[in-house]
Amino acid sequence: MVEADVAWVAGEPYAAPARRGRAREGLRGYRLIVAMWIRSTMTYRASFLLATFGNAVISLLDFVAIAVMFSHVDALGGFTLPEIALLYGSCSASLGLADLFLGNTDRIGARIRDGSLDTMLVRPVPVLAQVAADRFALRRLGRITQGLAVMAWGIAALEVDWTAVKVLLVAVMVVAGAGIFAAVLVAGAAFQFLAGDAAEVQNSFTYGGCTMLQYPPTVFGQDLLRGVVFVVPLAFVNWLPAQYVLGRPVPLGLPQWTAFLSPLVALALFLPASLAWRAGLRSYRSTGS
Repeated sequence: MVEADVAWVAGEPYAAPARRGRAREGLRGYRLIVAMWIRSTMTYRASFLLATFGNAVISLLDFVAIAVMFSHVDALGGFTLPEIALLYGSCSASLGLADLFLGNTDRIGARIRDGSLDTMLVRPVPVLAQVAADRFALRRLGRITQGLAVMAWGIAALEVDWTAVKVLLVAVMVVAGAGIFAAVLVAGAAFQFLAGDAAEVQNSFTYGGCTMLQYPPTVFGQDLLRGVVFVVPLAFVNWLPAQYVLGRPVPLGLPQWTAFLSPLVALALFLPASLAWRAGLRSYRSTGS
C-alpha cells in the first residue's frame, strides 16, 4: 500500500488530506500553525503584553468618545450610556473573535500579487486554514477583553428584568456575531481573487460595520436598516438581539423572534461564503513567476 504523503508543520508530522476528511485536516493544520505562532509570540512575553494592552486601549478609545458625548446629553437616539455599552461591547467582542481566528484573510490579495499563495497550494493543508492561521496575532485578545469588559459594565448598570433567556441570548449574541463577521471575512477574501486587492472593501463591512453597530439603530435611516437586515445582515450581530434584551421594539416592525435568528444567519452566510472561497481558489491561475 502506498503511504500518504507526509509534510511537516510546526515541527510535527502532517498526513496528507487523503487519509482524513478535509474539514478535520483543516482544523488540525490550523491548530498546528497557530501553535507555532503562539510559541513565537510567547518568546517575548513583555512585548506581547504591551502589544495586547495597546490593542485594548486603542480599541477602547471609540467608547471613550461615546462616553464624552454623554457628558453633554442624557440619551442618544433614546438609548442611555449603559445600553450603548451593551451594543458597543458585544460588537467589539464579536469582531475581536472573528479577527483573532480569521483576520489574516484580508492579506490574500497581497499573497496573490506577490505569488506567495502558490506555496500554500502545494502544501497538504487546506489553503483557507493556512491563510487564516498565518501570522496569528494573539495581541488581538486586547479588543476582545476590552469589549467584554465594557459589555459587563453596561450589563451591571442596566435596569433590565433579567431572565435565563436574556442571559443566554447575550452569550449567543457574541458568539453568533463572531460567526457573522467570520463569514464576511471569508466572503471578502474570496472577492479578492476577482478584484486583486479589496482589503479595504472587506474592512468596510467588518470594522466599518462594527463602528455602525456600536450606535443605536434609532439614529439611522430606514433604508440603511433594511440594508443591514435583508442585504448584508449585520443587524443580527447585536442590534436585533439587544433590542429584545433591552425590552425595546425590534427595528422595521419585525417580530420579536427574529432576535433569536443570529446563529442561523451566521450559518446561512457562511455556506455561500465558503462556496465563494472555493470558486475563487479554483479560478486562481498563479502569477506566473
